Amino acid sequence: MDGRQKKEEEDGEAVRLRREIGPVRAVSFIIGTVVGSGIFIAPKGVLANSGGVGLSLVVWALCGVLSLLGALCYAELGTTFTKSGGHYTYLLETLGPLPAFLRLWVEFLFIRPAVASYVSLAFGRYVVEPFFAPCEAPTPLIRLVSILGVTFVVAINCWSVTVASRTQVTLTFIKTFALVLIIVPGIMALAKGKTENFQKGFELEALTPDRLPLAFYNGLYAYGGWFYLNTVTEEVINPNRTIPLAIVCSMVTVTVLYVLVNVSYYTVMTPGELLLSDAVAVTFASRALQGMSAVIPLLVALSCLGALNGGFFSSPRMLFVGAREGHWPPIFSMIHIRRHTPLPAVLFLYPLVVLMLITEEIQHLISLASFARWFFIALATLGMLVHRYRFPQLPRPFKVPLVIPVTFTAVCFFIVGLSLYSDPWNTGRSCALTLTGVPVYYAVVRRSRLPPGCRRVFDYCSKQLQILLEVAQQDVKTY
Repeated sequence: MDGRQKKEEEDGEAVRLRREIGPVRAVSFIIGTVVGSGIFIAPKGVLANSGGVGLSLVVWALCGVLSLLGALCYAELGTTFTKSGGHYTYLLETLGPLPAFLRLWVEFLFIRPAVASYVSLAFGRYVVEPFFAPCEAPTPLIRLVSILGVTFVVAINCWSVTVASRTQVTLTFIKTFALVLIIVPGIMALAKGKTENFQKGFELEALTPDRLPLAFYNGLYAYGGWFYLNTVTEEVINPNRTIPLAIVCSMVTVTVLYVLVNVSYYTVMTPGELLLSDAVAVTFASRALQGMSAVIPLLVALSCLGALNGGFFSSPRMLFVGAREGHWPPIFSMIHIRRHTPLPAVLFLYPLVVLMLITEEIQHLISLASFARWFFIALATLGMLVHRYRFPQLPRPFKVPLVIPVTFTAVCFFIVGLSLYSDPWNTGRSCALTLTGVPVYYAVVRRSRLPPGCRRVFDYCSKQLQILLEVAQQDVKTY
C-alpha cells in the first residue's frame, strides 16, 4: 500500500467534517438559503412601510446592493480567517471573546429560533391553506405541519452532510423555477402596456421616515442568508476561490430576481390588493397563472423548506466552533463517528425552534431577530476595519476596497439606530436579551465559576450524552 492510498484511508476513517462543498453547491447553498419565505411574504411589509410602489422597488434594490456589499466584506473575512463559525469567528478574531460570545448567545437564544420559526410557519401555511380555501386554515394544524417540516430538515442534517447539501441544490432549482414562473407573466403584461400601478409610484405623501427602517428590515430579511456560507468555511473546497465567486454570483442573481418579482407583483396587482394579501404569491397566481395557481403554494412551500434546510445546515456550525473555542459545553463540538455530522449542535436547535413555534406571536419575529442580527453584522465588519489597521501586512487572499466596509458598517449602524426609534418594543427586547449574556459570560465562561458538585454532574451528563449520541471530538485540525 503506497503512502497516498494509506492517507486516503486514514482520512476516510477520521472523525471530522469533510470538505464537500464545491462552487456549484456553494452557489446553491447561498441562493437556496436566501430565497425562502421572504420574497413571498416581505413585499407586503416593504410596501406598507415605504409608502409607495416606486419607493418599495428602490428599497428592494438598495437592500440587494447593501447585502452584496456585506457579502463582499464577509468574503474577505472568510478568506482571511479560515475557520468555520461566520459571525462568531470574525468577532472572536477581531474584537475579542465577549462580543463573540454574545453573538453566539443571541443566535441560539432567539435569532435562529425566530428565523426558523418564521420560515417554518410560512411552510406550514402554504402547505395547509390550499386545502381549506377560501376558508381560513386552522392555526394548530399549520403549526403541526411546520413542526413536521422542521423535523424533516433536522433529520437529514443529522443523517448526512452530502444528503443535506444535495437536498439544498435540488430545492434551489425548484425555488428558482418558482421565481421565474412569477416573473415571466408579469413582464409579459408590462410589455403589453399594463403600467397603471407604476404611474404614481413615487408620491412621497405616504412616506413616513420613522417607518422606513422597518421597510429595510423586511427587505433585508428577504435577502438574509448571504453570510451562511461563511459558517461552513472548513467544509468548502478551495475557500479562497469558492467563497468570493459564490457570493458575487449568488447575490447578483438574487437581487435581479427579487426586483423583477416585485415588478411582476405590481404589474398584476394593485398596491391595495398586495397589502390585503397574506400570501402574495398565491394571490398573484390566482390572477396571472390561473391554470397553474394550485402549483404555486407547493413551490413556495418547497422554497421555505430549502431556506430552513440552509439555516439548520449552517447555524449549528457556529455553535460547533463556539464549543471548540470553550465558549459552549464541549459536547456541542463533537461529531458523529460514522455520519460525520455535528449531531449535538443540530439537535440542540430543534427544541428551541419547536418551543418558539408553539408559544411566540409570529408577527414580531422579524423585528426581534433583525436588530441583534444586523447589530452584530455591523460589529463584524467594524472588526474587519480594526483588524486591517492593526495588521496591515497580514495576507488577505480576497481584499475589498476600503470604501465598501466603511459604507456598509455605517449604513448598518444607521439602520439599527433608527429601528430603536421605529420599533422600540421589539428592538428593546432584543437589546435586553442580548445583554443577558454578559453576566453569563463573566460568571460561567471567562472564570468557570461552576461549583465542583455542579461540574461533576455536568461532566457526567456530557459523558452519557456522548455515548448515547455516538459522538467524538475531531481527530485532526482542518482549519
